[in-house]
Amino acid sequence: MLKNLLILLLCFLVTACAQLPTSERLENVRAEREQEIALTLADQGYVYGSPVFVRGFKDEGVIELWIQKPEQKTFALYKTYPICTFSGDLGPKLAEGDEQAPEGFYRVGKGQMNPWSREHLSFNLGFPNEYDESLGRTGSNLMIHGGCASVGCYAMTDEAMEEIYLLVEAALREGQKTVPVHLFPFRLNARNMAYYQNHEWMPFWENLKQGYDIFELSHIPPNVDVRKWEYAFRK
Repeated sequence: MLKNLLILLLCFLVTACAQLPTSERLENVRAEREQEIALTLADQGYVYGSPVFVRGFKDEGVIELWIQKPEQKTFALYKTYPICTFSGDLGPKLAEGDEQAPEGFYRVGKGQMNPWSREHLSFNLGFPNEYDESLGRTGSNLMIHGGCASVGCYAMTDEAMEEIYLLVEAALREGQKTVPVHLFPFRLNARNMAYYQNHEWMPFWENLKQGYDIFELSHIPPNVDVRKWEYAFRK
């Protein structure tokens, strides 16, 4: 009897954890924006709830949202949003309190969505990831959020964050296990790499470029692993 009760409790907890969180604020945003966003997507040949991919560039000050094309593996650029502000400089986050916005390869799942955020709506990037931890980097509550003010996060306008949040949430609801979020100092093309060739973080950026190039060529986010204190990639 006790064993059966424990099994039922475990099933309940697993189901509860699998649910996307909501709030009155989010439901109000959904009522105001969801139909408009779904119709705009349909007009451009996308389906609301399709898998998405998020990519950001500090130097250019933009967040891109890519959506998988219907019945295809490739992703297409849906929209580019200006970053309202981010804190810190070019280069990765190293330690709690350094007010540096992260760079690297992150993934966002259901449990990282925050509809109760102090900054309108947000999702947690999952810093430190396995790579960050392998190097002893520390930090917490690193987000992409609304509110247009940042201490180590990427801050968007509330309007932009509403759309990004709803598209990420819809993809997770429809079965995407996690949404990849790739954050870079700048576009890692040959011109920019040459310009920053003597920068202290160039070896780190050369590692990021491996994953960046895979997506640039294929328009499919690579699978990201960590090996010997470096990111490793599988197409």
